[in-house]
Amino acid sequence: MLETSARLLRLLSLLQARPAWTAPELADRLGVTERTVRRDVTRLRDLGYPVEAEPGPHGGYQLGRGGALPPLLLDDDEAVAVAVGLRAAADGSVTGLDDATVSALAKLDQVLPARLAARVRAVHGATAELRGRDPDRVDAEVLVTLAHACRAGERVRLGYAAGGRPGAPPGEPRERLVDPLRLVRFGPRWYLVARDVDRGEWRTYRVDRVTSAAPTGARSEPVDPPDPVAFVAAGMAVAPYAVQATVRLRLPSAEALEVIPRTVGVHRPDGPGATIVETGGGTVAGLTRYLAGLGVPLEVLDPPELRASLRAYVEALAAANGG
Repeated sequence: MLETSARLLRLLSLLQARPAWTAPELADRLGVTERTVRRDVTRLRDLGYPVEAEPGPHGGYQLGRGGALPPLLLDDDEAVAVAVGLRAAADGSVTGLDDATVSALAKLDQVLPARLAARVRAVHGATAELRGRDPDRVDAEVLVTLAHACRAGERVRLGYAAGGRPGAPPGEPRERLVDPLRLVRFGPRWYLVARDVDRGEWRTYRVDRVTSAAPTGARSEPVDPPDPVAFVAAGMAVAPYAVQATVRLRLPSAEALEVIPRTVGVHRPDGPGATIVETGGGTVAGLTRYLAGLGVPLEVLDPPELRASLRAYVEALAAANGG
């Protein structure tokens, strides 16, 4: 049986591990009686931990929100994951969090056992990052507000500075009333997938162009919500291009993603051994060269002019190499 102090730490760790526990479950995990569990819960409350109890046969204990952040108890893999994640998060994309990220990483590094600190250093020592460009900077308070609204299903009033043509600076902020669905990180940029209440349609909003975000207190009611990742991918990989194509790869979904990533096309399964992909390009000729260079069997479903262009391209290449 664990000593009282060690048992309290173990109990706190269990309460942090999942939303709710019954008294018998905790007693079984700790190797004590349910009466001892109740006494230990009282001790945690005396120490300032907000342990909530729900009576009845289906009730139990859960760790509620308190006035201060309680110490987090992490196992080895969790501690390494947090340390690696903090290092990766220090990319300057979220304004106001740079100092907090470095401070949190320093605190964690100070208390990590040597064997775990070595694992973290090994990961970062063996990896390098090649960025195409610096990430767009978003406001930390805006990002947290939107994330909470997505999770809580709460309508939000945005100040949003939409852009004009590609490369043009954003205009003056205008008010948008939206029902948030999900935040999506797409390369160096954050997007909010939300339903525009006034227009009655789903849209993507660049978070770096959100100047303010205020919860309204009203519940959002998503109507026919899209897949957030596919929705953003369609807007970035297909919609902006003059030529939009649909092709069928004779590959299962997992292999098709290795050939055409989500940043380039929108995928949907077509039976167990094939995948249909929507993609786009600036010209028919450019898209022809891209598809021919994939090196996998594919069928152009649309448009017909791309199919003819790809056929002529392959025939000319074959003729130049002996038939």
